[in-house]
Amino acid sequence: MGVTRLKRKDRRNKTVSRLQVQFLKIGRNIETGSRSKESADSQVVKNNAVLAQIEAQSK
Repeated sequence: MGVTRLKRKDRRNKTVSRLQVQFLKIGRNIETGSRSKESADSQVVKNNAVLAQIEAQSK
């Protein structure tokens, strides 16, 4: 059985819907709750701590 090739419209719909799902997944993590908490050993948390320390020293 041959593989059917998607028409341009269907290919676009496929990629757009995939990107929308990805966007929604990323957006939901911002909400308050246990899932959105940054882990303590995360690089972002470490960077924020260093920035806060530098900011405190400059005052």
